[in-house]
Amino acid sequence: MNARVPAEVFPPGEFLREELEARSWTQQELADILDRPPRLISELIAGKRAITPETAKGLGEAFGTSPDYWMNLESQYQLSKVTVPNDHVARKARLYTQFPVREMLRRGWVRTSESVEVLEQRFCEFFNIADVSSVPELSHAAKKTHAMTDTTPLQLAWLFRVRAIANQQVVPTYSKAKLLAAIEALRKLILSPEEVRHAPRILAETGVRLVFVESLAGSKMDGACFWLDDAKPVIGMTLRFDRIDNFWFVLRHEIEHVLREDGKAENRPVIDTDVGGDSKEELPECERLANAAGADFCVPSVELDDFIARVQPYFSEERVLRFAQRIQVHPGLVVGQLQRRLGRHDFLRKHQVKVRSFVLPSADVDGWGSFTE
Repeated sequence: MNARVPAEVFPPGEFLREELEARSWTQQELADILDRPPRLISELIAGKRAITPETAKGLGEAFGTSPDYWMNLESQYQLSKVTVPNDHVARKARLYTQFPVREMLRRGWVRTSESVEVLEQRFCEFFNIADVSSVPELSHAAKKTHAMTDTTPLQLAWLFRVRAIANQQVVPTYSKAKLLAAIEALRKLILSPEEVRHAPRILAETGVRLVFVESLAGSKMDGACFWLDDAKPVIGMTLRFDRIDNFWFVLRHEIEHVLREDGKAENRPVIDTDVGGDSKEELPECERLANAAGADFCVPSVELDDFIARVQPYFSEERVLRFAQRIQVHPGLVVGQLQRRLGRHDFLRKHQVKVRSFVLPSADVDGWGSFTE
C-alpha cells in the first residue's frame, strides 16, 4: 500500500475506517485479527484513543503497511491539535543561540521579562543594535567590518559589559607619552600587594580606561584591549586568577596592546585567553610582544636569565627571596616567571599572594559581589 500524505490532517481513525471499507471488514473482524478488544477498534475509529506503537505494529501487519505509517498519522494529528499562537519559542531560541542569555540575566546585565518582545529589546539596548539579527560593534566609529563576528557569545557579552562601564568613566585625552611614563610609576608598586590599588588611578591619568569585570563561566578570558571612537583605549580584566604575578603580567600585557594600538585600525578587540600559558600554538606577533613586555615588567629578562644560569637546578626558597629583594619586586612575581620557565606550576606557590581585594575598592567593577551602575 502506498503511504498517504493527507492534504488536511484527519484523525487516524478516518484512515482506519477506509481500510476496513476497502476490505469489507467489520470492526469485530479487525479486533479478531489483532486479538484485541472490539472496544479498542471502536475508540480508534472515533478518535477517542491514540495509536500506540503496539497497535501501530498490529495495524501494519494487518493491512500490509509499515508501523511508521500509522505512527506518523497519529503524530501529525496530535501536532495539529496543538495551537501555537506566535513564534515566541523560535525567537527565544535565537536569543539563546546568539547570546549567553541565562548568565546575562543572572548577572543583572539584562533584566528578565516574560515578554519575548521586551527581552529582545533589552538585549538590543545592551549590545547597541537595531535588532537581534544585527552584528554588534564595540566602537561608535566602527567601520562595519564585522570585526565581532569571530567572538564567542561569552566573550561578546563580557566585552560589552566592559564597554558600558568604560563609557561612563571621565578621563583625560589619551596620551601615549603619559602611558609610557606611567609604566615606570606602576613598576614602583610591584613590591607590595596592597599597592595594586593605585593602578586604576595611574592609568586613568593617561587616558586609559581600566575596568574589571568578573569572567563568565567557561570563557577562560584574562583580559582584552579595544578602542572607543578610534581614540579612547580600554583595558578590561577578569582577575580570574587572584595572584599578584598574574595581575601585573596581564595588566602590562594589555598596556603593550594599547601602546602598539593593536586592533585599533581594524576596530577589532584584542581578546586574551590563558595569557602567558603553556600553549604550543604559534602566537601572533602582537601576542608575543605583549607576553614579552608582561614578563619583563614582572622580572627583567636579563636579571632572570642571569639568576637561572647561576642557580639552576638548585632553586631554593632562600635564593629566590634574596633575588626578589635585590631586584626590588615581590617574590610572587619571581615565582610566577620561574614557574613558566621551569614548567613547575607548584613551585613556591605560597608566595603568589592574592591582590583582588586590594584593587577592587579603587576600581570600576562588575562581579565578585560588586556592581558599577
